[in-house]
Formats: sequence, C-alpha cells, structure tokens
Amino acid sequence: MPHTVEWKVRLHLFEDDDGATKAHVVLDTGTTALSGHGTAHCHPADTNVPEIGDELAAGRAMQNLAQQLLHTAERDIEGMAAPRPGTRQAAGWPL
Repeated sequence: MPHTVEWKVRLHLFEDDDGATKAHVVLDTGTTALSGHGTAHCHPADTNVPEIGDELAAGRAMQNLAQQLLHTAERDIEGMAAPRPGTRQAAGWPL
C-alpha cells in the first residue's frame, strides 16, 4: 500500500549582536515537531559574505535536525523490535 505524507520545514536565519549568523529549523510532521540549530561565524580576516554565513548556519541546523530525526527513528525501531510474549522477534530495519 502506498504511503504519502507531507512534512513542513521552516528555516529562520538571523544575525546576533556579535555578528554570528544563526539558524533555527523546525520540522513539523503533523504529530511531532523537532527543531535544529546552527551557527556560523565569519573570521575577522575573511571578507564578510552574508550568503556564506547563511549557508553554513542553515546547513548546520539541518544537520542537527537530521541527527535528531535519525535518533528518533532508531528509538522507534528499537521499540518495534522488542519481542512480545508468544511471538517471534521482529526483523530489524537497516539504517
């Protein structure tokens, strides 16, 4: 049976008072919300290119979110693999 869902992702970028670019990403599955954070700092000797800071901060926030999502899936898999009395143990999902 086909399975189709739509998850919404919101990404917010902003610069703090110290000049660091910060990113906050929120994944909304409709039943759960996870959020990730990332930061980028421009080295004082480098040319300030805001787009690069945005890319780094956003990438780091999404990487943080991805790790959380993988950990959530691992916990869910472990919960599914627990043997029930009188039944065979379920096969594991490869990650």
